[in-house]
Amino acid sequence: MQKINDRLLNWASILEENTRQQAELTASMPFIFPHLALMPDAHLGRGATVGSVIPTQGAIIPAAVGVDIGCGMIAVRTQFTKADMTGDLSTLREQIERAIPLSAGGVNRKVSREHTQQRIDELATMATDAGFDPTQCAGKWQLQLGSLGSGNHFIEVSLDENDRVWLFLHSGSRGVGNRIAQHHIKVAQRLAQQWWIPLPDNDLAYLVEGTDEFWAYIRELRWAQHYALLNREEMMDRVITQLEHWIGAPVQQQERINCHHNYTEQETHFGKQVWLSRKGAINAEAGRPGLIPGSMGTASYVVVGKGNPLSLNSSPHGAGREYSRSKARKAFTREQLQEAMAGIEYRDTDAFIDEIPQAYKDIDQVMADADDLVEVRHTLRQIVNVKGD
Repeated sequence: MQKINDRLLNWASILEENTRQQAELTASMPFIFPHLALMPDAHLGRGATVGSVIPTQGAIIPAAVGVDIGCGMIAVRTQFTKADMTGDLSTLREQIERAIPLSAGGVNRKVSREHTQQRIDELATMATDAGFDPTQCAGKWQLQLGSLGSGNHFIEVSLDENDRVWLFLHSGSRGVGNRIAQHHIKVAQRLAQQWWIPLPDNDLAYLVEGTDEFWAYIRELRWAQHYALLNREEMMDRVITQLEHWIGAPVQQQERINCHHNYTEQETHFGKQVWLSRKGAINAEAGRPGLIPGSMGTASYVVVGKGNPLSLNSSPHGAGREYSRSKARKAFTREQLQEAMAGIEYRDTDAFIDEIPQAYKDIDQVMADADDLVEVRHTLRQIVNVKGD
């Protein structure tokens, strides 16, 4: 850990200068307490750095939570081992791709599963209790539940160090969460202009605790966070079903972990209650299980938190990008992607060049930097990878 100044602590050994400058800018906001914690996977983001832990008092920065509210990971350890995975893995991948809508605009054609409807009903009740209508944000929010999205979202079948089979996926609150985030970012920016509040970056516009705008955001934020959690649960149920069909036996869930890495909660740190925004970070309080994925083609980790108070009980959420998507497409080729994905069943397409492992930080270095934040319980290596274009 490196102390950059009294308001910024850094765990990243790989840190670009513009990322550092962005984090310093966020840390300079007057309501940060006690300091901003920069995680090992930190990289440039909108307004606030991805891979940062941002504690605030009396205010919240919607862009510092991020636009994919509640994005995170879920993993299930099954009773199966590598010896059970004797079938054609391409068939399993294709079955998963048919069961779960992929890509940015992917939605279900209809609600056809009882567990899907139960989750939709739960979310509808929660929205009513929160006093807002999510259809104003996305008319098809019900049909988005159980869909993956694109970018770095993925579904994987992996093996751990003992060759046990894990199911592992990464996604968030889809279009409805994005619309909620974008709306409140604009509200915060409008209020900053209305109240003549000077900002070092327009995306650091904030909402003041106690105002109607603040609590409207919190209510919708909490709904979107729960939507993201249930979205992952829904997809995992479908992945489990497809594995059962493919392998010909029921899955016994021996462990299940579901954790956010783009979210805000009220927590107590250094004796004071704060709004803690983890933008690309997971809760790593002592004894808490968590998930840290690498990129497609590299290891992922099942961890347990060490409860480091200086990190505000947080740890990295993944590898963190070194190349933007546009730069990655110029720097790497499909042949390099094929080489990186050797031995892994995946859909071979140019669409995934910007997700090549070389576009990300070295996950092993990220985990080395996080040694005082988490303990590694399991190391996972994927054998099947599913992504949206």
